[in-house]
Amino acid sequence: MSFRDIEKSFFDLYWHMDPVAATQAGVPGGGYDDRYGRFSPAALAPHLAALKSIATALEGVNAADLDEEIDRTALLNEVRVMLRRFEKLKPQAKNPEFWLSHLLGGLHHLLLSADRTPAEKAAAAIGRLEDIPNFLEDLKTSLEEPVRVFVETAVRMTEGGRLLIKEMAAALGAQAPMHAARLAAAAEQARDALLKFDTNLARWLEMGTEQFAIGEEAFNFLLHYQHALRDTAPELWRYGLRLKEEIEADLVRLATRLDGKPWPELVDKLRADHPGPSELVDAYSKEMARARDFVAERKLAPIPNAPLGVIPTPAFMRPVIPYAAYDSPGAYSRNRTGWFYVTVPDSRLPTAQQERILRDHCRYELAATALHEGYPGHHLQLVIAKELPSHVRKNLWTPLTVEGWALYCEDMMGEEGFYASDQELFFQRVHLLWRAMRILLDVGLHTRGMTREQAVDQMVNELHVERGNAEAEVRRYCAWPAYQLCYAVGRRELLRLRDDFRKARGNHFSLRAFHDAVLPYGGLPVTLIRWGLGLGE
Repeated sequence: MSFRDIEKSFFDLYWHMDPVAATQAGVPGGGYDDRYGRFSPAALAPHLAALKSIATALEGVNAADLDEEIDRTALLNEVRVMLRRFEKLKPQAKNPEFWLSHLLGGLHHLLLSADRTPAEKAAAAIGRLEDIPNFLEDLKTSLEEPVRVFVETAVRMTEGGRLLIKEMAAALGAQAPMHAARLAAAAEQARDALLKFDTNLARWLEMGTEQFAIGEEAFNFLLHYQHALRDTAPELWRYGLRLKEEIEADLVRLATRLDGKPWPELVDKLRADHPGPSELVDAYSKEMARARDFVAERKLAPIPNAPLGVIPTPAFMRPVIPYAAYDSPGAYSRNRTGWFYVTVPDSRLPTAQQERILRDHCRYELAATALHEGYPGHHLQLVIAKELPSHVRKNLWTPLTVEGWALYCEDMMGEEGFYASDQELFFQRVHLLWRAMRILLDVGLHTRGMTREQAVDQMVNELHVERGNAEAEVRRYCAWPAYQLCYAVGRRELLRLRDDFRKARGNHFSLRAFHDAVLPYGGLPVTLIRWGLGLGE
């Protein structure tokens, strides 16, 4: 059996285990679109046994060349992380949000799919909607050790979930009238089940534990196998402290030059300058276009033939996207459009609350956000990855490389002169301070006994984030260990790689050559990219 045969077996198993991921990827045929995965102990057992067989096969197979060997290593590490996740970390037994994300993602990705006809989408939606009551029953029996912070997130998701179900049934019923009656009936049952499920969430809030931290050994496992990092938690903690100190000094210098005030006061003052609600989407669109044109004119990276739409966040997604988010096209989708959602404040909110939301869209922050999410950040990198022939590189990624690339681009575009003012440059450093702080909070919460309250206080006092936003951020950090540190640490790894690439190329170095060398690895760990480029440790 060749490596490519094993690769195919893995993805066949993976789509079966997680049909929502198959819908998101646009796997041809749509054979997964009408069902959900199952994560009870009985349902997981055969899948985990099959994963172990695949790991054994991967350990024994000979790769045909270096590219295959890199893909083999990435895939083997992915299998090891999946096994560790379901057997030791057990989100399926501790985290109702893990289940609800699967449930709502199954509807969201189906609704947005550009590869299925309205009738195909409606038929598949009926299958998923009719399965929701049973899916929630499985969740209730599988959740053995609910963790309070994860339950808090789940509570915030169910209202948006009911709205999504209602909107989906109405939209698909109008597009495919022959399915409208059955869609409406299935949607009503699903909404009732989700409403009744809220009583379980209330109970779990009462009895849930505070045990969200995974501990240093598990954290280091993720650093090594998910991100291919040699650093351990204590080393990254020290790096986070150094980076935070360095950026705070930058901010003091920049604020003194710009205004003479302490930098937090300057942030507060500048945030008052923002587009109004009706201008918000257009303001982001213009910055996306400016970033794309800048990359194209300076030939900094290839521009993929894949549009990026900038649109208001749909109503059903607003509870989970309070600010903005990027959605990439599926790996196998015929439609290559990516979407950037901007959450416009609800006009029914009090004026003061709308103003508070709009302050997060300060004019001087839009440039860094647009290039991070669009060009040459996430959209450019991920669309290029999805066009690669390797299934591993189309589908597997680590946030170390994906978030690290987007943050690296914020620096690189600054070096190339993209920022139109010192205020924009100032906010790019403010964003970098936030990412340095994420290293400390990620490592602190999971390996150093930091409490949620301490993490929230630190964000409020040192980053001057509004308390409600800080609480939402920290809930996410608790649920995704070793993710948040990836932004700043991935940036560091790519900058080091660029330095070594520059030394190896000498007079033949160019930024475009470096980007052209890195992008064909998709979101694989930087260590594996380094190996592929022959740049050693």
